[in-house]
Amino acid sequence: MARRRRQKERKVEEEIILGPKNLREGELVWGVVHIYASFNDTFVHVTDLSGKETICRITGGMQVKADRDESSPYAAMLAAQQAVDRCKVVGINAVHIRVRGTGGIRAHTPGPGAQNALRALARNGLKIG
Repeated sequence: MARRRRQKERKVEEEIILGPKNLREGELVWGVVHIYASFNDTFVHVTDLSGKETICRITGGMQVKADRDESSPYAAMLAAQQAVDRCKVVGINAVHIRVRGTGGIRAHTPGPGAQNALRALARNGLKIG
């Protein structure tokens, strides 16, 4: 019996483009950054304008190893930088920002990481509107 050699089909690798296509130079693609800053952790959650589609969700606890550093301004800054990197991959270059504190019967003021997260978003090249 003669063995048939199977010819391997060559897969054509297509370039994967995330985000909107056919953008003009300088056109803004908007997203919403939800910053939830409690006294225990800081969440940076990026969505589309409707809020239904999550682009990324990063916390301060994901960036540092010690539990006591989860809510620190440094951890919030690192989380915001990761979120900006993901936004640039997807194509978002301008954001609206919503800042939230704990709420309920607790203090409504945001935690210590909110201001640094906001500052890191602005410094890493996202337009804030």
